[in-house]
Amino acid sequence: PQDCTQPERYAIQVPASGRFLAIAADGQSLMEVADAESAHLFHAHEAALRAAKELNAEGRGPVDVVKVELDVS
Repeated sequence: PQDCTQPERYAIQVPASGRFLAIAADGQSLMEVADAESAHLFHAHEAALRAAKELNAEGRGPVDVVKVELDVS
């Protein structure tokens, strides 16, 4: 984003596959993608942790939160 002042974002990773979670085209389900840049990115670490905890509690994990550095130059 043009107004981005903080280059880090957070993504949810599936350790078993090494892939990342993204929101599918239907806007309601999740899909795995190969790279973090294609994943759903969270602005706040707390929001990513909350989502990961929820997925794990629902039995849709295990998933982890990873930091993604964006190039904003």
